[in-house]
Amino acid sequence: MLEKVERIGWLFGLYGELLTSKQQQLVKFYYFDDLSLAEIAVELGVSRQAVYFGLKRSEEALETYEKRLGLLAEQKTRCQQVQKLLGLITEYRDCLNPKFLDEAERILMEMLD
Repeated sequence: MLEKVERIGWLFGLYGELLTSKQQQLVKFYYFDDLSLAEIAVELGVSRQAVYFGLKRSEEALETYEKRLGLLAEQKTRCQQVQKLLGLITEYRDCLNPKFLDEAERILMEMLD
């Protein structure tokens, strides 16, 4: 479940603006504010079932955006490449110019943030 929560969080960060305002609200309440379906239903004045189906459609929309655009997959690939470069810098630290190393490490760390 934690993997799903993390994935939805990442997808929401990338594609959340593409959801309707109601879908955004549902995702925020459930995944970020940790409200139950029943609590969200009371807050919005709708049935628990309406919240469930609305949340399910929101999740499906986020997954569809990722399937079509692939930004999360691209971001993960970039992070893996940065990690490899940091490993190479560490491995060849003694052979490289210290000023270059500091600058390269700074840039790579910024890319991971």
